[in-house]
Amino acid sequence: MSESMLKMYISFAGIILLFLSIGLILLSRHKLNGILAGVVAFIAWVCMIIGGLIIFYIVFSGPTA
Repeated sequence: MSESMLKMYISFAGIILLFLSIGLILLSRHKLNGILAGVVAFIAWVCMIIGGLIIFYIVFSGPTA
């Protein structure tokens, strides 16, 4: 597998984590109450941070040869 294909799959993982975090935040704010809402929101924030770092790395690592 080439480096550019690997970067593409890694960026897909980052995008999926960002979409997952959006869904989990909406779920925790509108459907859940109490401690469960807090746990789901925390998981969503962790997904958002990891997804953002992945996208940041892919964008600023530059083009492949």
